[in-house]
Amino acid sequence: MVTNPLSQTQVEIKQDSSEAKKRVGILGGTFNPPHMGHLIIAQQVMEQLDLDELFFMPDYVPPHIDHKDAIAGKKREKMVELCIADNDRFSIEDAELKRGGVSYTYDTIVELKKKHPNYEYYFIIGGDMVAYLPKWYHIEELIKLVHFVGVARTGYLRKSKYPVMWVDVPLIEISSTQIRWNIQHNCSIKYLVPESVEKYIKEEGLYLE
Repeated sequence: MVTNPLSQTQVEIKQDSSEAKKRVGILGGTFNPPHMGHLIIAQQVMEQLDLDELFFMPDYVPPHIDHKDAIAGKKREKMVELCIADNDRFSIEDAELKRGGVSYTYDTIVELKKKHPNYEYYFIIGGDMVAYLPKWYHIEELIKLVHFVGVARTGYLRKSKYPVMWVDVPLIEISSTQIRWNIQHNCSIKYLVPESVEKYIKEEGLYLE
């Protein structure tokens, strides 16, 4: 069920009216590692908002205050690739990995809108990030370029002074932090990540320290 639909916003970047708009979702994150929760959120949002495609977008360096050390971007990108291999409507957007530096969403969206002016972007964030929106870089300009899609998180209210479209998805309490802890303590991560990702983590010896 979709609640509190977002009203249409004016996108200042010129669009070619000869082409139909493509509705594209973006799920950004460190994906350190990606897990089943990410896949469930992506699939639910894509279906409920009737999106044409959904991009998983690994960041290079997250700008958030609660910075987390992450393994090399290429290895995180590879795990995302393994995660989405069986879904032809899922793709990887590597703009932030290619650009390097701090991954500010505003800079990324401006870049993507210039590259794909007829894409209508739906940017998916958890309830914790909705609460953090007032501190986002160039947030007032960013809300004119994307539709924010909020996904509920335990302990966070479903409200914001900014326009947010809320989508109900199953509350899956899986975190990358938990998965890394399990690996370091020789505990199973079976069913927390796809089998292909579990195999890759073991082969590469990731998260052992």
